[in-house]
Amino acid sequence: MSLFGERSNYLFNLCSSVYMIPIIKYLDEFTYHHVIADTKGVALVFYTGPNCGSCHHLRHVLNEYLHQYNNLSVFEVDAVTSSALVNEFNVFHLPTMFLYKDGRYHCEFHAEALPDRIHKAIEQALLLPAEDEP
Repeated sequence: MSLFGERSNYLFNLCSSVYMIPIIKYLDEFTYHHVIADTKGVALVFYTGPNCGSCHHLRHVLNEYLHQYNNLSVFEVDAVTSSALVNEFNVFHLPTMFLYKDGRYHCEFHAEALPDRIHKAIEQALLLPAEDEP
């Protein structure tokens, strides 16, 4: 029996399930550039806001995507607390997504919020030449 009893074992097992492990990492003005530069492979950065219903939905869908495909790193930027990044990247609406490859900007990313559609849109975007960073 654990120090906190049978119920705590249940809660620990529930919270440590694969769907509760945070896969999306958070970035801010102080971590953004060096973390992205050090990220190998494909990375998706999405800008969110605390009162944005579409952002909450997208976060859920991206977690589903990561459990199905697990072929990219996903980072979230809170547009309210990271206003310098919002200004730097000209973010005018939420959610906004940017795709990176091997630490370099590739494009602003658009896809329907479904795991399969996101996967296909990433494949298509990577076939195109990289765009200039905003």
